[in-house]
Amino acid sequence: MARAIGMVEVTTVSHGFLAADEMAKTSEVEVLQAEVTCPGKFVILIAGELAAVKTSVERGARVSGDKLIDTFVLGNPHESIFPAIYGTAEPTDVNALGVLETYDVAAMIEAADIAAKTAIVELIELRLAKGMCGKSYMTLTGTVSAVEAAIEKAKSGAGDKGMFLDSVVIANPSTEIRKYIF
Repeated sequence: MARAIGMVEVTTVSHGFLAADEMAKTSEVEVLQAEVTCPGKFVILIAGELAAVKTSVERGARVSGDKLIDTFVLGNPHESIFPAIYGTAEPTDVNALGVLETYDVAAMIEAADIAAKTAIVELIELRLAKGMCGKSYMTLTGTVSAVEAAIEKAKSGAGDKGMFLDSVVIANPSTEIRKYIF
């Protein structure tokens, strides 16, 4: 059985707590995050064995009903996801900067996983809805061609769910901009 992460994102705090409780009771999973994000949405992030995470996410989605925004289950997520989420990533060099925005949190984490698995890139940050009216964005670095490939693949992944908003690739970002990247 593989290690996995999963998420349920809902429109209200009350249904967020309900979903988080049901998810924790349904399967043996670890609740990594259960909190309010902008604009009053609620995000539940869990980890565990793949089958348990799938069952838990399905239960969370069911009890959320019409309050459900999005879900995902990722088996074997890329190891750079968590440092990027928690702001502890330390990229070694910034040859090119890729930025991708989505309308929700779940699509962003899925897009980041796709990007990290597509090319040799380093995830820098995943900014997940806080202070962004529910939108999310990621930054990543690598060679220009690797960043372009990663962003393009991630863009199509988020676009499949209708959650892609915008993206850019900046070759050799200026020193003035680099100080805002980390």
